[in-house]
Amino acid sequence: MTRILAILLLLAFGTPALAQHYLWEVSSLQNKLYLYGTIHAGKKDWFPLGTVVDDAWADSKVLVVEADVTDPQKILKSASAMTYPEGDGLAKHVAMVDYTRFVKLLPRYGVPEGAASRMKPFMAVSFLVVSEWMRVGYSPEFGVDAHLLAKARAELKPVIEIEGVDVQIALMESLTDDENRVIFDGTLTALESGLSKEQIEDMVAAWKSGDPEGMLRTARKYNDKVKGAAEFEEKFVWGRHDSMLKKIEGYLNDSRDRHFVAVGALHLAGPRGLVELLRKKGYVVRQAGLVRPGAVK
Repeated sequence: MTRILAILLLLAFGTPALAQHYLWEVSSLQNKLYLYGTIHAGKKDWFPLGTVVDDAWADSKVLVVEADVTDPQKILKSASAMTYPEGDGLAKHVAMVDYTRFVKLLPRYGVPEGAASRMKPFMAVSFLVVSEWMRVGYSPEFGVDAHLLAKARAELKPVIEIEGVDVQIALMESLTDDENRVIFDGTLTALESGLSKEQIEDMVAAWKSGDPEGMLRTARKYNDKVKGAAEFEEKFVWGRHDSMLKKIEGYLNDSRDRHFVAVGALHLAGPRGLVELLRKKGYVVRQAGLVRPGAVK
């Protein structure tokens, strides 16, 4: 159960080169850091991540992640935000027609109804989205975040959280009943129509080519077709950036250690992404490993 909760928490907050291109170097007058966009499920043959990422990793003293989802004690604390207590269940909190649609999808992923019947609506459809990633061929076991956390522990590299599990639990618990029902309905529609599979493939393609604009286009296309998706993105992606930005500026200006900051790839995309927000604040930001037309390799 702990492993399932960890995977759900990770996928919920990440929505979502080869990886060596989805990496930025950010410099202040005092220090610099690396800002790396991740995907939370992947394939074994993605590793190692490549010379550009390896060099940035070697140059860094500290790994920063959104939340350490490999700590079982922290993940167990999130159980109440993800599941209903004994005697309660999903069927009591969503329209029966939508619960029936949910149950109809479970055999696609080989999941018995009992394994998901006590999940809250947002986490129930997140569980199906995780299952869809796996059906398409990507596993949370080979997620980039999990790889970096394991690598940091093997090398005794300190790990700090830019948010932490408690912050993410509070965000999940802030969803109203109406928001939960809308997200539940919309995500079921995306799974039923094949849009979720298309989104997964497009996200991976944008990540592999180091293309934050492509990542943003993928998100916009999904938002245009799925009820409640834009509002969800506002709360779970862009609404988190003010606090993230303050932490990142602290790493740049108040620390002598070089930080490797790994967050979900969408957090780095577009005018409201962390890359552009840091540029607007006057920091020097460049995409690592990017060869521009006419440049000497």
